[in-house]
Amino acid sequence: MAPRLRTLLPALATAGSLLIATAASADSVTVVSYGGSYTQSQIEAYHKPFTAATGITVNSADYNGGVAEIKAQVEAGNVAWDVVDLELQDLQRACQSGYLEPVDVSTITPAPDGTPATEDYLPKALSECGVGNIAYSNVIAYDTTKFPGDKPNSIADFFDTKKFPGKRGLQKRGAAVSLEWALLADGVAPADVYKVLGTPAGVDRAFAKLDTIKKDVIWYDTGAQAPQLLADGQVVMTSAFNGRIYTAITDNKQPFAIIWNDQIWNINLWGIIKGTKHLEAARAYVKFATQSQNIANQTKYIAYGPLRKSSLALTSDTVRPWLPTYEKNLTHALQYDAEFWADHADELDQRFNAWLAK
Repeated sequence: MAPRLRTLLPALATAGSLLIATAASADSVTVVSYGGSYTQSQIEAYHKPFTAATGITVNSADYNGGVAEIKAQVEAGNVAWDVVDLELQDLQRACQSGYLEPVDVSTITPAPDGTPATEDYLPKALSECGVGNIAYSNVIAYDTTKFPGDKPNSIADFFDTKKFPGKRGLQKRGAAVSLEWALLADGVAPADVYKVLGTPAGVDRAFAKLDTIKKDVIWYDTGAQAPQLLADGQVVMTSAFNGRIYTAITDNKQPFAIIWNDQIWNINLWGIIKGTKHLEAARAYVKFATQSQNIANQTKYIAYGPLRKSSLALTSDTVRPWLPTYEKNLTHALQYDAEFWADHADELDQRFNAWLAK
């Protein structure tokens, strides 16, 4: 360990202890997330241990994402929430609008070996208003019983209905993900996808590729429908959130497999609402929930990937291959570009919806 880090670590530990002590004057903190097994994983990995360590009660609340409820609370001067789990694009919007407290990343606990959080986190997982929570992934999953011979192994195989016949499932939630996958299937390298999609010719190319499978696609609305479509035999391959397919395989013993090549992964971050009445408690919670071991602990309950390299190393050998941020799963992957979609969602969604309606 570098001499400077040896000097800094005791000071950082002392600062962390003072933060916890100050926060302990608050009786409770309200942490808002998306419900279901995802929130339950946070309760087990973060809420309960945090309360045990600080005496601060964590009130868990659910929402459907977005910025509207945060905006309403801040603008009314009646903030009832403290910490919110936000998708990257929503956190950026809320931050730009002044609805979130700034984050001092120097207060985030270093990795166990002393590596600063700024070097330990994956790209885009630290921002002026947020600290990375998890990575989740849009993947292609298939029913292994439908392909006794060659197995599909890429998004190109998803689009190849001659070699791998059968219906496909795609989520009908706008142009995002479908257009990226169309370009990947058409041979565009992950590093070039958004460059190509940012041109009129690239958009035309993506829609032309989608045309090749349009008649074979069953469009679904919610994430829960994807594994059900596979289980019911309505599709042989489908887009899905990796955590749902993991659960279907490990808990429900479904004969499914995940194609990690061409996964499109995105991140969630913790944000603290501007005007919270429990600011120090909220900061203490975020500091606690983003420690390397605590992040690794969440993977015991759900297969979403740690955003800290040190956390990934602390996960079990059993669950690690199922995580989006596992090194082998990132070799031919695309990180969702929230900035691109903030600029282009309106026009591309409009064209996508018109294309669907044809």
